[in-house]
Amino acid sequence: MHYLFQVLSFELVVDFRGRKYELQPVSINGECVERVSSFKFLGVHIDTDLQWSSNTSAVLKKAQQRLHFLRILRKMDLKKELLTVFYRCSIESVLTYCIGVWFSSCTTAHRKALQRVINMAQKIIGHPLPSLKDLYSTRCLKRARSILRDCTHPGHRVFKLLPSGRRFRLLRSRTNRLKDSFYNRAIALINVNS
Repeated sequence: MHYLFQVLSFELVVDFRGRKYELQPVSINGECVERVSSFKFLGVHIDTDLQWSSNTSAVLKKAQQRLHFLRILRKMDLKKELLTVFYRCSIESVLTYCIGVWFSSCTTAHRKALQRVINMAQKIIGHPLPSLKDLYSTRCLKRARSILRDCTHPGHRVFKLLPSGRRFRLLRSRTNRLKDSFYNRAIALINVNS
């Protein structure tokens, strides 16, 4: 059983300090754990620099593969409503899986590549579809509102009202990494939509 943990364990180091320190390798029962630069966890590819390039590439590849089936269904002269249902179930679900985690931190080039998939599906279906930014905003806003309703959620204390009582205070951030985090984006969206 211990051998199984050694084989299935990987080490991913996320370190943004200015000076790079040589870290001691992690060991399980005397065996060193392999250090990796990218790792797939719960369907999301995480990089050591948190740039999400490997995740975006994987999502893009999977969505483009499913566009093929949408084209086949279009050739069978299915109604636009059925094509839209297929798109939402098979392509949009892939594009928006954990979108609150990675979308705001990915590059503009990656966002455009993912948006091209939606644009292509829109042409195939012949019906307008929501953009990836709109999908992100609605899902992020929905998640933020559910956190606000749940007082026991660990992130509930991050949402602090300003003295006016109408808007929430943004987190102070010196880095773009924190500015692009879920909580800052969610607070900004709630402030705009309230």
